[in-house]
Amino acid sequence: MSDKRSPWREPIVWLIVALPAVAVIGGIVMVVVSSRAGNIDAVSDNVQRTAQIQTTDLGPDERAKQLGLGAVFRIAKDGVQVFPASGTFDRTQTLHLALQHPNRGEEDLKVDLKPDELGWSAPLDVDGGHDWSLQLTSASGDWRLRGRLPRGQQAAHLGSSLAEQ
Repeated sequence: MSDKRSPWREPIVWLIVALPAVAVIGGIVMVVVSSRAGNIDAVSDNVQRTAQIQTTDLGPDERAKQLGLGAVFRIAKDGVQVFPASGTFDRTQTLHLALQHPNRGEEDLKVDLKPDELGWSAPLDVDGGHDWSLQLTSASGDWRLRGRLPRGQQAAHLGSSLAEQ
């Protein structure tokens, strides 16, 4: 009498089937995760790509450096404020402020700052639980100041992104 066992009762058969199945399932999971990650390019500048070279317009940064512009950003109880620190600003002009989340573009904030007695201000609720990249520009866009607001801090310096030489 021959006692024939089913091949599925042998551990080696399970090993032969399970390893490729796990590899296929793992590959599918990785494709799904990577497709949901979205764009992680945190640069808000208009970047042009030619071959492997990336270029952007640094004219507004150069203009801010030439004018010697510097400012202080502050989170207040009722919104945000910007105070001039150096250089000559047009105090009648509305300024544009962009707060960029470090890795989630959908949480970026933009606000127009109106002139007040000390600088510029606007009502805005800012989450202090993570870092922010700050960008302050004139209404015409002819100069640009940048800075970084670390997590938990209430104020940051804004200046030209071009290094002093």
